[in-house]
Amino acid sequence: MSAISPSTGSQKPPRTAGKTGTPRPAPGARFSLLRYLREVRAEAGKVAWPSRRNTMVMTGAVLVMAALTSVFFFIVDQVIGLGVRELFGVGG
Repeated sequence: MSAISPSTGSQKPPRTAGKTGTPRPAPGARFSLLRYLREVRAEAGKVAWPSRRNTMVMTGAVLVMAALTSVFFFIVDQVIGLGVRELFGVGG
C-alpha cells in the first residue's frame, strides 16, 4: 500500500506513527470510539502485569521510603529551626 510521488515517480512508504509501525490515519479521518476501545483493550492485553505479591512488596517499599523520608526532613527542619532560633534569638 504505497503511494507514488508525483514529482519523482518513486514509491513512498505508508506514514506510520513512530516506532510501532501502526499506520497513521489519513488527515481528516474520522475518529471511531469503538475502534479506539478495541485497540486499547488489545494493548492492555499485551501488558506484563505484576503479580499480587510483587505489587504488595513494591507498595510496602514505597510506604517505608516515604516514612523514612518524612522523618529525615522533620529532623532536618528541627535542626535548622534550632539554628535560626539560636542565631537570631527569635521564636519559641
